[in-house]
Parts: sequence; structure tokens; C-alpha cells
Amino acid sequence: MPLSAELEAPPAGRPERVAALAHAALIAELEAWPKPGLVSLVDSGSHADMDAGALKRSADAIRPFFADLVRAGEGRAGMAELRRIGLAAEAAMMAATGGVNAHRGAIFSLGLLAAAEGVVGGAGGSAEGRARAVGALWGGAIRGGPAPASSNGAAAVLRFGVGGAREEAAAGFPTLRRTGLPGLREGRRLRPDDPVAARVHCFFALMAAVDDTNLLHRGGRGGLAFATASAARFLAAGGVGAPDWRDEAARLHHAFVARRLSPGGSADLLAATLFLDALEAAPCAGSADPLL
Repeated sequence: MPLSAELEAPPAGRPERVAALAHAALIAELEAWPKPGLVSLVDSGSHADMDAGALKRSADAIRPFFADLVRAGEGRAGMAELRRIGLAAEAAMMAATGGVNAHRGAIFSLGLLAAAEGVVGGAGGSAEGRARAVGALWGGAIRGGPAPASSNGAAAVLRFGVGGAREEAAAGFPTLRRTGLPGLREGRRLRPDDPVAARVHCFFALMAAVDDTNLLHRGGRGGLAFATASAARFLAAGGVGAPDWRDEAARLHHAFVARRLSPGGSADLLAATLFLDALEAAPCAGSADPLL
């Protein structure tokens, strides 16, 4: 079931409706469990500085800026204006969380997708087409722009020579197109009556494939290898189609916490995948039609 079917009262106005889907994607990522090492409604995972309440406050604080980014896309704004809105969203996030970086990566990825939705609207077509639009519209500007703000992920990109979120967006989100969306659809096939299970399956598919800079920061190459191998074994055993999938995912969660590993990059990509899937499913995106 896409997120668009879960909104009880779709807001008026296309930018606000798109922002509601972005917000719903962030909350759906938070509530999906077990996701090894990450904050959820169950516990704080490998994070001593944040909990579910902080992530909810952050998601609420940044929601209006997704609507601003849609409007910027509608006005064919350049990358400088998109960055300005993104930085304002980061400031709102920091104010809501007391200085904790809860959603910087999500602001970047979902923000660009929201801006692209403002450009393409209902003509965006498939979820994959919407992802490619970001690269087509702003790929050069993303690669040629100023260096990203200092962060653990940015430091890992430099230290380990991986692409990171910036290159992913500039290339039109190939990981979402080739791994995230197929993983979500496979999860739905395996567990058609359990949307949370489908999201967990998507998360494991992403973690098995991504050079997650959060994992590299916390655990180096060894931590990344442990995470990707664990995810690959989970999928090879049937993923959420296995009878004991939830117990195995919970076991991995505790193993990640013991190693202080947190695949935050994969979590951001899960939220972006859910956002794209919802945009594809929602008739709201390019017209005045309601979401439901």
C-alpha cells in the first residue's frame, strides 16, 4: 500500500500535498522495524543523541520547506535558490532537535525530488522517471556546486573515496531506480498485507547495495562489509518472505547496536524510495485531484 493511500485528510494545494507525502515517507521510515542500528519507535538503536520523538519533531519542522521546494521547481528556480531553501530547512531541523542532525541527508534527497516534482508535475510518469529528472535538471549544478556542509558523511566520502549522496542525486538516483523501488515491490509481493514488512525488505535491499557513508564513518570498511554481508544473507534467506524474518532482523539490530553501526544513508534512501513510490501512485501530483 503506497503512502498516498494512508493520508486521512489530504491538504489543499499541490505543493502542500507533495510535502505531505515527503513527511509521510519520513515517518514511515522511522516506524518501519526492525531496521538494524536505526532509531525507531522501539528504541534509539545505535544513537545516544536522538530518539523517535526527535525524529518526529524534525520531520514536522522541515515539512513546510518541501512545499517551498515544489514552488521553487514550479518557478524554474536555479540551484542557488534550492540550496537556500535546503539550508533554511536544516536550520529548522536543528532548532527542533536541539542541534542534532536528524534529517540532513533526507532534506537533500527528498528536497531535490520535491523540487523536480514542481518542474515535471503530473508529467513525471513513473517513479524511476521522477528520479532521473533530478539528474537531468540539476546534475551538473550538483556536481559543480560548493562542497557540502561539514558532516560525518561528507568526511567519509573524502576519506574512503565513495560517491555519497551528492553523486547519487547528480546521476538521477540510480540506487533508487535499480535497488530501492524493485526492493519495495518485491517486499510487497512477499508480504502483500504488511506494508511495514515491505519497507523493511526494501531497506535490506538498499543496505546490501550501498556504500553507506554513515556506516563508513562509524565502522570503517570493516563495518560497511559487516552490514552489507548481513543484509545480503538476510535477503538470500528469503528476506521478509522467510517465516522468522522479524526475529532475524531483530537479531541483526542488536548486533549492529553492539558495534555502534547505523546505516543512516540507507534509511535516507528508504525514505526517498517511499516518497517516489507515493508520487507515482498519487493522482494529486499534477492536478487538483485528491490523494485518496
